[in-house]
Amino acid sequence: MIHRRGLFAFLAMLLSAPLLPAAAAAKDFASTRITVTVEGKGKDVILIPGLSSSPRVWKEMIAAVPGYRWHKVQVHGFAGTGKDGNTEGDVAAPVAEEIARYIAEQKLGAVTVIGHSMGGTMGMMLAARHPASVSKLMVVDMFPFMGAMFGGPNATPETLKPIADGIMTRMRTAPADAHAKQLETTISSMVATETMRAGALEDAMKSDRDVSARAYGELVMTNLIPELSKITAKTLVLYVTPKGAPVTDVQMDGYYQMSYAPLKGVTLKRVPNAAHFLMWDNAPFFQSEVKAFLAG
Repeated sequence: MIHRRGLFAFLAMLLSAPLLPAAAAAKDFASTRITVTVEGKGKDVILIPGLSSSPRVWKEMIAAVPGYRWHKVQVHGFAGTGKDGNTEGDVAAPVAEEIARYIAEQKLGAVTVIGHSMGGTMGMMLAARHPASVSKLMVVDMFPFMGAMFGGPNATPETLKPIADGIMTRMRTAPADAHAKQLETTISSMVATETMRAGALEDAMKSDRDVSARAYGELVMTNLIPELSKITAKTLVLYVTPKGAPVTDVQMDGYYQMSYAPLKGVTLKRVPNAAHFLMWDNAPFFQSEVKAFLAG
């Protein structure tokens, strides 16, 4: 039996991160919500980073896994970019639609999508709502219903709205020094590899607070569990047991199994010795999984 209250309270902190100079901007694609840069040659793979993050998070993986054409998504408003089309309203769902438009306009066909954290949410949205656009989906450390961390598995938009509103208000209005201290604490909990924390913290600090707040609030309110059955892509979910979480590995396994139960054929793998940014904390494991997933 999972002790959800303690687990949800702990996991509620876990979500943020990184700007990698572009190899080349995608041709013939204009968007006010995202910028896509393209690197490498081979089969097409879409990479979506997480909240307050940038493609910096994929740098080591790209270097270790040659032979693919990587389409790196940067959400506007994160990591020092202008908020532009993300100035108001939801962020994740509209960005997922923009990525679908990018795939269609670039005539990529059905592609592989890898998303970390909030990027995993957008990957699930994309695969469920545009199944013909996604052949494979890798979700990196993200639940299909983050709101359960705050309101329990039976939470509804009505019960979660005041919680989301409170979180967004605190994120927007915290004094600068308190905001910086909170981000430093959060990044330290999510990146076990100390040498990688500076980049993640830099991108989080440079992210527009209002865009990040609205995106976080949207994630709290979004329940994708009812949409999982619409996903036809081969799906792999990699996840961790967060450091210090009041839950065992077996209990975390059980929670992921329950969360993803409607997605038939999904593969769930817990990554050892890693925190939320598992692509840095256990790079050999992650890179091996990516190689096998792309080749399979």
